[in-house]
Amino acid sequence: MGSNVITDELSSYRMLKLYYKHDKINHSVKEYVRENIHTNTIEGFFSLLKRTINGTYHFVSSKHINKYLSEIKYRYNNKIGSCGKFVIFTNNLVGRLKYKDLIA
Repeated sequence: MGSNVITDELSSYRMLKLYYKHDKINHSVKEYVRENIHTNTIEGFFSLLKRTINGTYHFVSSKHINKYLSEIKYRYNNKIGSCGKFVIFTNNLVGRLKYKDLIA
């Protein structure tokens, strides 16, 4: 029992206590945080995951699911605003693209 698992009160999670230290947050009675026990972090990640799939990819194949999750994990762990993304983009530009080369 080396891992701690924190979930909401969904009954499907009851068996976890046999294998892990299991703490529950009871959302049905409006409990969202108890000391350092909460599900906010994973809910934020799942929110980003759902928004990315629905808004960007629209479909995710099981063949490439690990690649999609790796990208979303990177974006979640390295939250960068629009200005920061633009700076990273401009810092990675190499050379100059001329219009005649673009339309060639």
